Amino acid sequence: MAFRAPVDLAAVNAHAADTLVSNLGIVITEAGDDWLRGTMPVDARTRQPYGILHGGASVALAETLGSVAGNLCVDTTKEMVVGLEINANHVRAMRGGTVTGTARALHVGRSTQLWEIRIENDDGKLVCVSRLTLAVVPVSRPG
Repeated sequence: MAFRAPVDLAAVNAHAADTLVSNLGIVITEAGDDWLRGTMPVDARTRQPYGILHGGASVALAETLGSVAGNLCVDTTKEMVVGLEINANHVRAMRGGTVTGTARALHVGRSTQLWEIRIENDDGKLVCVSRLTLAVVPVSRPG
């Protein structure tokens, strides 16, 4: 099991209030032992000027899912994860509907984590695939 405890979806979603995550309509919907799933609408918030899903919105969904999942693997009173690198391959355009992303752990180590995030359309067809590398760092205390 990669996650330290069962995932409280309501708490995870509440933590994202008034952030980019909530502004894009991203909602965490499901979790397993080592995977996390969430959705994002393809609408005016997430489309680019040509009317299709913005690649940056897909990357924001991927980084959100991977980072939330990564933080579920550490003791957040002592550590947190931050993004080191993300890449994405956009394979299918979307004009509307909802995309669903699933983050799965490829490596969860003491100092780094690697997550693969697959984003699919309503028919289960691949829209984007991304890999996210996270660094595990100490929680900094103010002052």
